[in-house]
Amino acid sequence: MNEAIPDLQLEIQYGLALLAFDRPDSKVNLLTRRVMLRLDELLETIEAAVERGQVQALLIRSGKHRNFIAGADIDELAAIESAAEAAEMSRRGQEIFLRLERLPVPTVAAIDGACVGGGLELALACDFRVASDHPRTRLRFPETQIGILPGLGGTVRTPRLIGLRHALDLILSGRQVSARRASKLGLIDQIFEADRFDKEAGAFTKRMAGKGKKPLRRRRSFFARAVQDGAPARWLITRLTRKAVAARTKGHYPALPAALDVTVSGLTMSPEKAYAQESETFGALSVTPECKNLIAIYQLTETARKSVPAGEPAKVKRAGVVGAGLMGAGIAELFAYQNIPVRVVDLDRARVDAGVARAKGLLEKAADRSGWSADELKERRDCLRGATSYEGFERANVVVEAVLELMDVKRRVFRTIEENVPETSLIVSNTSALSISELQREMSHPGRSCGLHFFNPPHRMPLVEVVRGEQTADDSLATAFELAVHLGKTPIVVKDSPGFVVNRILAAYLTEAGYLLQGGMSIERLDRTMSQFGMPVGPLRLLDEIGFDVVAEVSQTMVTGLGERFAPAPVMGEVLASGVTGRKGGLGFYRYDGKRAKGVNPEVEELLRREATGTPPGSAAAEERMVFSMINEAARILDDAVVDSPGTLDVAMIMGTGFPPFRGGLLRYADSLGLDRVRERLRHYAADAGPRLEPAPNLENRKAFYD
Repeated sequence: MNEAIPDLQLEIQYGLALLAFDRPDSKVNLLTRRVMLRLDELLETIEAAVERGQVQALLIRSGKHRNFIAGADIDELAAIESAAEAAEMSRRGQEIFLRLERLPVPTVAAIDGACVGGGLELALACDFRVASDHPRTRLRFPETQIGILPGLGGTVRTPRLIGLRHALDLILSGRQVSARRASKLGLIDQIFEADRFDKEAGAFTKRMAGKGKKPLRRRRSFFARAVQDGAPARWLITRLTRKAVAARTKGHYPALPAALDVTVSGLTMSPEKAYAQESETFGALSVTPECKNLIAIYQLTETARKSVPAGEPAKVKRAGVVGAGLMGAGIAELFAYQNIPVRVVDLDRARVDAGVARAKGLLEKAADRSGWSADELKERRDCLRGATSYEGFERANVVVEAVLELMDVKRRVFRTIEENVPETSLIVSNTSALSISELQREMSHPGRSCGLHFFNPPHRMPLVEVVRGEQTADDSLATAFELAVHLGKTPIVVKDSPGFVVNRILAAYLTEAGYLLQGGMSIERLDRTMSQFGMPVGPLRLLDEIGFDVVAEVSQTMVTGLGERFAPAPVMGEVLASGVTGRKGGLGFYRYDGKRAKGVNPEVEELLRREATGTPPGSAAAEERMVFSMINEAARILDDAVVDSPGTLDVAMIMGTGFPPFRGGLLRYADSLGLDRVRERLRHYAADAGPRLEPAPNLENRKAFYD
């Protein structure tokens, strides 16, 4: 017997039902409404076959390569108009998965590749879960990251299977776990070699056919459940988790406390009541502004990753990095993480060794997070090599320059790289603000170069600005873009312009923060204002992190290239002249003990008190001046065609600066306020501040950024 529809194929042979998800014209499977309805129909077919004695077990698998099910259809979630509609969608999905769970024969989910969101909830509704040992096999609940919670039984089944503590970690963090880690947690029953996975999963299902629905391995004992999920443990876990969630969200992300409450309280309810509570909360969250904004950002990010520039990208098999400092070592780790051999070059042997050691240390931390085997870690560590000469660069497909942010130094390095690599190799600069076009002018083959601006630290920051110089060839740009995607980043293509996108807007933001200090606002109050707005840290703490030397260099680049509106407040020159350097020197606006801030630096605080002029503004006015200065500069960036759209700019700001995602992005936030208000307030502040805060022409001439 064989029943096929576009997304699902059901085959019944020799007592086994094989249900395969295989969405046409797509690399991934999604649980759309249509797919869920067809799944329900096919489960009815399987029930009838079981009654006739034709089916003794069910195996659910994917027809995709290294992808089980990638969750729900985000576009369908975005289109939801009411809480009732969302709750009903959740309830209907729960009923279908309960139908799967109640089949009287053993059910097996065969997971090879990504098992995400609703895909994981489907797997949890099966009696058994087997997984391949392939590195791309990852299990994850991403729902809270788009403002909702698992709505197909995930908050109910997960804590009952693996305990409250581990369930909360999975649901609230959105963190992916490897098959090996999932097995230790109790999510996976058996792991098979990826090369033999289909055969082994089939054999496993046949063995289970004769053993009924009894768990393969002993679930948590009554004693373990009592200790881990009993009232005292629940109270302690809930208290600690609630405190951590409050610190993390600052009250801006309602999905996290809601998911915590639903998961915890669901353990003390009957499953029926717990499912109802999950659906109701899913519905309420689905229509919050935070959810709508987070989904919009997700969609924009996916669009950005798929916006490959015209040109034929080359495959990168070997890489070189020039510069073994923090950025160079971090970039080298990205290549090694993807099993791309990379050679790190610097002038000093000790610096090279330190850079390679740092990259290897980052790999070891990644191994702990990802659950790599010792062999998998060794394979990646062996990709890293260091040297004080360019020997070996003749085999590199790409070389990344990551040296000092000085044009003369970068020109010299570019010339040397060009002399030591094949004519077909891509040469990229990690500059954060300098002109790629100027770097190209002394090259023999300028078309094979562009900018590839990673953010610090490279292993954490998801954004890369791909900078098209005046002479960059299409193939070079496409290669750089695809390389960034392969390294796990979200690339955006930007025109060569001072500061590109992120640093140009940051420069406007930090400049305005300096003028607020000049006006007498205190360090702590200024930083607290923007932390409460939702920024990860305040602007002065950010200045300390970047380093005063780097900020001074970027500021000069911006003034030279874009004009006096980027000239720093006089008091910032006084702070720089005092000798503080930021966190790396232990003193900036704050005092530091290693990475930890120990409070405001009293010497800088006193300096600011002496130099302050005027009356400090209120927090609301200070917030407006800093945020609206960013909006104003963003409008100029669009006018200069540095990026292709407001959406691309919003992605850049969220991923490159930590602009609060719950606000939907800088320009979406501007639209939510109304551009009339933004213009009126900028004119109000410009009356005292001068041309720096005059509305940009692009801002004057539009009704909204998003049409």
